[in-house]
Amino acid sequence: MGEAGAANLAGKVLVDVSNPLDFSAGFPPSLSVCNTDSIAETIQRSFPEARVVKALNTLEAPLMVDPLRLADGAHDVFVAGDDDGAKATVVALLREFGWLPERIHDLGGLDAARGLEMWMPLWLRIFMRRPKGKMFNIAVVSE
Repeated sequence: MGEAGAANLAGKVLVDVSNPLDFSAGFPPSLSVCNTDSIAETIQRSFPEARVVKALNTLEAPLMVDPLRLADGAHDVFVAGDDDGAKATVVALLREFGWLPERIHDLGGLDAARGLEMWMPLWLRIFMRRPKGKMFNIAVVSE
């Protein structure tokens, strides 16, 4: 993880789209870290001067940058981070990608990345049962 260099990341917004997938016992993978930590928090500890925001880890890559290709954009994306300015930068980027403002959910601090990463085992099970090439995403529905 240190290849980027702490000095190169100092003050920069770093969007963590990764998931802690552990394939050592085969497929489907388990999570290498969960409940009390996350990859995003690990990155933040490793690069304390970086401004880490967890986002986009619950989506297939084409949907990350083109949300309107599914359900006219009526699905959700999440952000989590300890730096409000960094989250605002990421939200602005998401809006540039086409995410509808009401579909971008700020989950709070970087510890919320744990839940975002824990969504991945369920995401993988849904992905495996869907017809090939058919994208999907989660939508929060409320009154």
